[in-house]
Amino acid sequence: MQFRSEFTPKTFSTKIKHTDKLLLVGSCFTEQMGKKLAAHKFNVLENPNGILFNPISIAKAIMSYASEKLYTDDELFYYNELWASIEHHTRFSDIDKAGTIKKINDEQQSAINFIKNADWILLTLGSAFVYEWKDINAGENYKNVAANCHKIPTDKFNRRLTEADEIKFVLQKMETVVKQINPSVKFIYTISPVRHLREGFIENNLSKAALIQAVHALTNDKDIFYFPAYELIIDDLRDYRFFAEDMVHPNYAATNYVWEKFVPAVIDEASQLIMKEINEINAAKAHKAFNPLSEAHKKFITLNTLRITILQNKFPYINFDEEIAFFRL
Repeated sequence: MQFRSEFTPKTFSTKIKHTDKLLLVGSCFTEQMGKKLAAHKFNVLENPNGILFNPISIAKAIMSYASEKLYTDDELFYYNELWASIEHHTRFSDIDKAGTIKKINDEQQSAINFIKNADWILLTLGSAFVYEWKDINAGENYKNVAANCHKIPTDKFNRRLTEADEIKFVLQKMETVVKQINPSVKFIYTISPVRHLREGFIENNLSKAALIQAVHALTNDKDIFYFPAYELIIDDLRDYRFFAEDMVHPNYAATNYVWEKFVPAVIDEASQLIMKEINEINAAKAHKAFNPLSEAHKKFITLNTLRITILQNKFPYINFDEEIAFFRL
């Protein structure tokens, strides 16, 4: 008897290659996928603004990289003895104003340089709810939309649910801005399977529905793809045993399941073969030597060093410096 409805995502018509550059922006699920891609030696830049959830903040961040925006002191605010930016995660906050700007602009410059030659931009949308800071005039560029509320009391914000049409408009504008500096870039949209239950159970479903409707209205373009991470967790696995203790975030097993579906659908076959060899090196790195001074362990080190050298010579565009240093006798 079958107790669940498993499905396999459609294979992309164009797939990611190991030589490609990938910019990942969005929710914490973005970072989980980014870590897996980085572990397999893909060229990844992940969340230069920190974790972002709503589509407006995600679109603004990506447009800021494409327009080569750098931040100034007057764009910061002071709260709870820290300088912070409404467009950035709390990891950029600092007791020193100059320190905050430096951290922000260092990441910003990396993103500016990266997006010009990025092959793919992977966006994971978490919530259609936005929080608009009452103390900031909205203007035409959503200046009052908080990417992160920095633990400021909720009565300082207006909360509203963005509709699918507005989300579509903002994301299309972002695509246009990026295409002006990088015409060949391709986009992958995913909806985060993380459940935003603090908004409410019904509200969470309304939010995800708006995101799904907006994204699917965009994927008619040949350079715009959708990967069903949300559906794999919510409709395929569909079980609380695949969630962490908070019953909100997918657990390790669920994330691995999505990854196992992602690889054959999105990554090209040649790169998949390279990934298998990299997996063997990663497994060797995780190996704990019983006796590091033994001849057997020295042979183990020599064997893996040779394996890495062969891979580096065969695929010079992949950086194995960390692995070579790890296995150095």
